[in-house]
Amino acid sequence: MTYKGSETYHINSVEPIEIFYNLRMDLDKLKYAVHINKIVQDITHENQNCYNILQLLLNTLYTISEMNKNLDMVLGVFKLRLLCLLGFTPKIDKCTSCREEENLCYFSIKDNGVKCVSCGKQDTSTIQISKSTLNAIRYTVTAPPKKLYSFALKDESLDEFKLLTKIYFNEKLEKEYKLEDLF
Repeated sequence: MTYKGSETYHINSVEPIEIFYNLRMDLDKLKYAVHINKIVQDITHENQNCYNILQLLLNTLYTISEMNKNLDMVLGVFKLRLLCLLGFTPKIDKCTSCREEENLCYFSIKDNGVKCVSCGKQDTSTIQISKSTLNAIRYTVTAPPKKLYSFALKDESLDEFKLLTKIYFNEKLEKEYKLEDLF
């Protein structure tokens, strides 16, 4: 039960719905969960409507706790989807320069989206990506919240996705978030 004090809200009592028990049993999972919570604490404020961010956080914590997904992929999906919720949705259907819909194999950090081969080579802020990485980006941007983590990436595409989401996230939030060692 909550009640409003003179300047803040106070909680009288609570009962947890989900405690994410498995996070306590695996230090790697705990490290990623703490990192994600730090990000959410940085970007949210009291009395702000954060329903979609809360939904993303809970789905992510559940995925980390209960599923055997690659933790780097989960973190990348979380960061990209969070950017979408914050208004930094990348343009993923056409080249951000010439509007071409084919041969999209670069992602421009500066122009917030994909670029074709010829435009991508002219932009120094691009990262070359494979077709499967592009598909992962598209899926992450458009998937329903409960199905957000229902895909997998192979090694090379996972490395591309991880690098792209890290750089894009840090650039848009103008802060470098590092996955720190807890111990």
